[in-house]
Amino acid sequence: MNPMLLTKSTTFFIGQIAALLGLLMNGIFWVLDKIGIPNIGLSIILFTIVIYMALMPLTIKQQRFSKLSQKMQPELKKIQDKYKGKKDQDSMMKQNEEIQKVYRKYGVSASGSCVQLLIQMPILFALYQVIYRIPAYVTQVKDAFFPLVDNLIATKGSAEFLQKFSVASQFAGNFKNEKFTSGVTSYVQNTYIDVLNRISTSDWHTLATQYPSLKADISSTTSLLNKYNNFLGLNMGDTPWYTIKAAYASGKYLLIVGAILVPVLAALTQWIGVKLTPVSNTSTGDPQQDSMARQMQTMNVIMPLMSAWFCFTLPAGMGLYWIAGAVIRAIQQVAINKKIDKEDIDALIERNIKKNEEKLAKNSGRQTVSQRVMAQYATMNTRNIEAPEKKKESSLTEQEKAEALKKAQEKTAGRKYRAGSLAEKANMVSDYNNHHQSR
Repeated sequence: MNPMLLTKSTTFFIGQIAALLGLLMNGIFWVLDKIGIPNIGLSIILFTIVIYMALMPLTIKQQRFSKLSQKMQPELKKIQDKYKGKKDQDSMMKQNEEIQKVYRKYGVSASGSCVQLLIQMPILFALYQVIYRIPAYVTQVKDAFFPLVDNLIATKGSAEFLQKFSVASQFAGNFKNEKFTSGVTSYVQNTYIDVLNRISTSDWHTLATQYPSLKADISSTTSLLNKYNNFLGLNMGDTPWYTIKAAYASGKYLLIVGAILVPVLAALTQWIGVKLTPVSNTSTGDPQQDSMARQMQTMNVIMPLMSAWFCFTLPAGMGLYWIAGAVIRAIQQVAINKKIDKEDIDALIERNIKKNEEKLAKNSGRQTVSQRVMAQYATMNTRNIEAPEKKKESSLTEQEKAEALKKAQEKTAGRKYRAGSLAEKANMVSDYNNHHQSR
């Protein structure tokens, strides 16, 4: 692995998406620098806007599914009531088939909005990684740590001193890594940057006190980082909790209000977003989907509270990202709700029905092996088995049919098939037909 990637997220799949999003973040910061306002806070807001605008088509599909779900509820409820209390395998299979027909009729998938969520989640997790590891993805921010990092590396005992900072505990493995101990330059540089990027303002003062010869480099680095990180008077690299304590100690009470507003607004904006999202409270008829819906409703209550708690202990930049994301989603939700409310849902359903009929007509006669076996099993298992009109031999009596079915079941029971499996049914069909032909 290229050591230059070590400060970036290395999580499978998420890391690759984060690398692409990092290019976007780096480009936004570069443009802002060219127009004279290189600011991490502003970059986070613009970055979040671009990402959520790109995800808007998926969000629209998700909300349209919710509208169609509300239309489907009466039919799904009817099927659910029809099979209420029936837990045998045949009834459950028939119930599932009827539910699937309703979904096909309305032109939606049973997984519904889950697909859109599964697509969005990795992107949002990767976006989080980019914002949490700004220097790894934004070249100019990383460059701000030089020449300080190189001079620190050349100073004896600096690695041991850095490990005394509380934030360094999460990088303990890096300091013990063979690449670090053997002096791989890029690896050592990235480890130093990882620690320095997360230390507080008071930690920087401690570092300057410990290494007075590096005071000029430390001053230059912190000055540049403060320029990049300052947004509406708050340092995006400091946690709100640290800002509150530091502001109280220095008598800057206005900063305390600003620091408290970050977690409060993060929770409030997310709560507003949840309230704007249309949610169906009726049962779908699918126990698994209903369970997922209930869990989602619970998470919608818990997540805003968790956001407020985390925002106190994470860099203010993360809180700003959550606020920006929630505000953008709320604006999107209002626009999407107006768009969908203007749509003729009945006309959409009619188009979906037409498409479904065309698809069925196109695929008519193309039964899969499992469908053919199940059809044979259903025919075999019916009491009134219709004999072919043209038959060389006389039709079997009901007693003979029952006898053939019994022998087929007995023969299949002696084999190692899972009860109710397709293999068991397929072999039962074969045994029944063989017995029928042998008569």
